[in-house]
Amino acid sequence: MKNSTQPLKPNKLLCDVFGHKYEMSKQVTYHVKEYTCKCCKKELTTDSNGRLTELTPKFKDINSVLARIYSNKLSRMKQRRFSTSAA
Repeated sequence: MKNSTQPLKPNKLLCDVFGHKYEMSKQVTYHVKEYTCKCCKKELTTDSNGRLTELTPKFKDINSVLARIYSNKLSRMKQRRFSTSAA
């Protein structure tokens, strides 16, 4: 029986020892953001309680729908602001 071991990835090892270095990769809304670790490329997002959770396909779908709703709301507000100031 062959003993297979996976080689240690230096970036993952750094994150395991020193912790992740997250940077904001996408701002979905004012309160919801997506983060990515600089070293190991792990992706996180904020959940409904404001805590960081792993960015699963379910959360990716939720964030994309939320971003679309948020951008539509901002465009409606901007359009309303211009229409009331022009009158």
